[in-house]
Amino acid sequence: MPAVDKLLLEEALQDSPQTRSLLSVFEEDAGTLTDYTNQLLQAMQRVFGAQNEMCLATQQLSKQLLAYEKQNFALGKGDEEVISTLHYFSEVVDKLNVLHTELAKQLADAMVLPIVQFREKDLTEVSTLKELFGLASSEHDLSMAKYSRLPKKKENEKVKTEVVKEVAAARRKQHLASLQYYSALNALQYRKRMAMMEPMIGFAHGQINFFKKGAEMFSRSMDSFLSSVADMVQSIEVELEAEAEKTRISQQELLSVDESVYTPDFDVAAPQVNRNLIQKAGYLNLRNKTGLVTTTWERLYFFTQGGNLMCQPRGAVAGGLIQDLDNCSVMAVDCEDRRYCFQITTPSGKPGIILQAESRKENEEWICAINNISRQIYLTDNPEAVAIKLNQKALQAVTPFTSFGKKQESSCLSQNLKNSETENDKIVPKATVSIPEAEELIAPGTPIQFDIVLPATEFLDQNRGSRRINPFGETEDESFPEAEDSLLQQMFIVRFLGSMAVKTDSTTEVIYEAMRQVLAARAIHNIFRMTESHLMVTSQTLRLIDPQTQVSRANFELTSVTQFAAHQENKRLVGFVTRIPESTGEESLSTYIFESNSEGEKICYAINLGKEIIEVQKDPEALAQLMLSIPLTNDGKYVLLNDQSDDNDGNPSENRSAESEA
Repeated sequence: MPAVDKLLLEEALQDSPQTRSLLSVFEEDAGTLTDYTNQLLQAMQRVFGAQNEMCLATQQLSKQLLAYEKQNFALGKGDEEVISTLHYFSEVVDKLNVLHTELAKQLADAMVLPIVQFREKDLTEVSTLKELFGLASSEHDLSMAKYSRLPKKKENEKVKTEVVKEVAAARRKQHLASLQYYSALNALQYRKRMAMMEPMIGFAHGQINFFKKGAEMFSRSMDSFLSSVADMVQSIEVELEAEAEKTRISQQELLSVDESVYTPDFDVAAPQVNRNLIQKAGYLNLRNKTGLVTTTWERLYFFTQGGNLMCQPRGAVAGGLIQDLDNCSVMAVDCEDRRYCFQITTPSGKPGIILQAESRKENEEWICAINNISRQIYLTDNPEAVAIKLNQKALQAVTPFTSFGKKQESSCLSQNLKNSETENDKIVPKATVSIPEAEELIAPGTPIQFDIVLPATEFLDQNRGSRRINPFGETEDESFPEAEDSLLQQMFIVRFLGSMAVKTDSTTEVIYEAMRQVLAARAIHNIFRMTESHLMVTSQTLRLIDPQTQVSRANFELTSVTQFAAHQENKRLVGFVTRIPESTGEESLSTYIFESNSEGEKICYAINLGKEIIEVQKDPEALAQLMLSIPLTNDGKYVLLNDQSDDNDGNPSENRSAESEA
């Protein structure tokens, strides 16, 4: 240990300039030591505060590890190992917290306390003695100045004696203060070295004990555990890297697709439509009425669930029911401001919601999916197979024909479709729920005609330039001679939906099945325009008349009508079956489907009344009795008593006046 510079106590009484100069050096070191000690104490207090914070942090960490089990993770599958591992780590952290608490106590006692005592005891003592030494020196200087001013000629022994005593007392006091001050400064040179070493010794011992106890507590028992946890983490990391690589490859594949994926309606000319869907989901635009003539469109996410159409706005947790699709009908509609629109109609015939798809393919697939769901195919054991089979038959049955003249061409097509159906039945698995009733009523592959073509004779009549017959009797032509002699005349406004050949006319179920197939065909082929006609029911014929030119489009003998019925739920749908002999000696059966402005039951009532008139015409008494129950018009024609029809175009039937008179 090198020698320490010190102040000589022998020179304390002389108080020479050399001694004062050396004293200033000691005082400067004492001031520097005080500043450094304050900074060192702040650093040690920071270490102690950090250790206390570590105790609180480890305690909170232990509680947070236990709280993982209580978290309601929606994707918590496979967390059992993580939970058990975190429980073990929580116990380890609790034990570690005990060690941290003990270390904090050791740092407080062995590191912070010694440096605080050094500052409060030694440095404060030196500072106090410095002040006392300064006061004593000042007092000595004053007494010496007073002594130096004693007069030389007139000496006063008494005053001199008092001044001398005062100088002696001041010098003694200064000497005592300087001795104590010098001694404290000399001792400070030793104590500062001790003060710097002791706190760090305490810090080192505290850390050594902490790590030693930690090693004894954890090293042996945790080696195997930490090794297993590290292996588990490494396996998870390997899985993550493999999943990241798969994700990267998938992203590259998805980004390398053709631009048609991003282009809406890219295959508008020939879209690849899947008509066998029994489920469908995607965004559609829903039309909402905001006023009498104003509408808005809202983009929403729609999906089918069972027999229901659901809607889920963006940000919503779950979807809500929009429409029950069982027994509903769907078909494309023409909206003025939008493309690819379709409308869902309720089983009662009430128009429902109107939706817009983003492309022609989406539009047709939504229509096919809803049409399949409306048949309740989803309730069968193998709905996909049933959908495939039914749509194969539907495609065979819905090939559109625009004239009666194409029926001969359709026979060859029908035979080919039947052969293809036989081959398809070998491929497609049999559905658990068959439809024998429909097959017995209408032959599979039967073509549907969507338009009634004007006969050649009527076309010639139309070009003659003569005035056509007015169906209400105001005529100068006798093109309809049976109208003059008919005991019954009733006019209805109807729209022709379609016609098709049937296998039987023994039940009205054939009409209901024809209605279903015609509406399904219109939906599949997006045919939503219908031709409006006037249906005149007389006691001899059913006649379809063009409302513009009064040209007869079709004429059916009432005796050839074997079945007629209105739809059980949609009362505006009506149909009838005709039996017409052919040149081969056989008879052909055809059904015709119409939509009327009024109730279809009124048309059925009129047809039934006409057939009753035909039956009783051979019996004059029965005929007279029947005619008494029917009111007459002004020109002597019979009308229906219960008819209250209006053509919905502002042209009420002229029979209204005769009815009011009756």
